[in-house]
Amino acid sequence: MGLKVRSLGMRSFRNFSERDLELADGLTVLVGPNATGKTNSVEALQMLTSGMSFRHPRAADLIMDGAPGARISARLEGDGRVIDVACEIGERRRSFLRNGKKCRPADLSATLMSVLFCPDDLSFVKRGARWRRDELDAFGAQANAGFRKLAQAYAHAVEQRNRLLKEDAPDLALLDAWDASVATGGAALLVARLKLFYRLRAHLREIYAQVGGSDELDCAYECSLGELPGDPAAPERGEVCALFSARLAEARAHDLRRQQTSVGPQRDDIAFTLDGRDARSFGSQGQQRSIVLAWKMAEVAIAEEVLGEKPLLLLDDVMSELDASRRDAVTRFVRGGIQTVVTTTNLGYFPESLLEGAEVVRYGG
Repeated sequence: MGLKVRSLGMRSFRNFSERDLELADGLTVLVGPNATGKTNSVEALQMLTSGMSFRHPRAADLIMDGAPGARISARLEGDGRVIDVACEIGERRRSFLRNGKKCRPADLSATLMSVLFCPDDLSFVKRGARWRRDELDAFGAQANAGFRKLAQAYAHAVEQRNRLLKEDAPDLALLDAWDASVATGGAALLVARLKLFYRLRAHLREIYAQVGGSDELDCAYECSLGELPGDPAAPERGEVCALFSARLAEARAHDLRRQQTSVGPQRDDIAFTLDGRDARSFGSQGQQRSIVLAWKMAEVAIAEEVLGEKPLLLLDDVMSELDASRRDAVTRFVRGGIQTVVTTTNLGYFPESLLEGAEVVRYGG
């Protein structure tokens, strides 16, 4: 059966002074008017399973007005295991706990991963490249604690290099040192990213065929370093590092003028095509939404491969944004045995047969 979230507790969290929820093994529907706290509950569940929030708030933003701090907690059960996870929130920091002992955010996703689908994700295909990079990296951070460390270390190296580039007379010897650090860290991150990307791509193409009609979907990783040596799905880190070092040397004059690092994983993108045509330019809104729906389902498949059990699926107010055929695709997916929490203002988006076995939790009024 795998781990399931049995209950969620929120104290002085966002708009809740005190709220407790019981979750079903299958579908839990949070229904009510807007601005009643449904998304806040989804955010709490995401934080307790991934160690992060899709809203990227400051710690103080999570605390109810007038309260000194907040606490969210959940009980996970399954396969004879009982695991309590919690997050204690002060004005300046968050502390995570697993069975009463402090832990890293990465330890939570190693216990039970979650996949979130929210309205912002619906423009995943047509938004800027940063959105696609961030989606891949956020999922990678959940799937592998080492990935999170690589992304953090690389971001720090680029930040330090950019700070040096902004100086009036940069120390070129020090710049050489940061170039080496950026190339080493960037190569490690890029190799990890590509391995994850190609795993997702394999599932994505198959799933899209089930939800998106007759178009043939493909996607490619667009690397700012140019063509990589060897197998693009599993490049050799040393060769990538050498290429990265060469590209940084070539771009140095340009980077000094622009005062920022112009090549590296922070400049890469993911491109989608439908029957060989750019999905961003030529795909309809429905086709683009089918792509992101298939992407999220692919994340679920990879999460199950990583942990050996299905993740928690969080659907925040997306049913109203999908047409009937894509809502049907979501419904079929949910019926596949994955624990799902969905928010909505209208139960009419769900077939009666699905609601019969669901836990319906009402908000507001």
